[in-house]
Amino acid sequence: MYALLEWLEASAFAETLRGAGVWTYGLINLAHILGIATLFGSVLVLDLRLLGVWRSLPIASLARPTVPLAAVGFVVAALSGASMLSFNATEYDGNPFLYLKLPMIVFGLLNVAVVQRTRAWRNALAGNGLTAGEQRALAAAGAVSLLTWLTVLSCGRMIGYW
Repeated sequence: MYALLEWLEASAFAETLRGAGVWTYGLINLAHILGIATLFGSVLVLDLRLLGVWRSLPIASLARPTVPLAAVGFVVAALSGASMLSFNATEYDGNPFLYLKLPMIVFGLLNVAVVQRTRAWRNALAGNGLTAGEQRALAAAGAVSLLTWLTVLSCGRMIGYW
């Protein structure tokens, strides 16, 4: 992992960012916070619905705005996170929160990919009635998603304190 962090820190991209001025890191950090807020806010609303909150609101009605917003938030958070890391990447070598956060992000993305391929998700988006088993499957997926992204969020916050 150190070699990857060393490469990132020595990259032309990182050099450009470090030389871009005193406000660069702060603005990238702001973008990261906004990306995280957009991602997690969208995920929270949709996952709570999958867990059974707001049952009178169709899942499709929430998914239409929240899924694209979560995707935009993720892209902003990922790009800004990598940018912030590049400033002094090697200082994070051995940080357990970074080593937990990165695989949890991958796990969260895999969870999204798997859920979107299930019959339960397709039925929910089509507005079809869900069986009890499909409701349970989507509730489980919502719980996994919520716990995963809360872990990512918590690890990200703790990285700077290690």
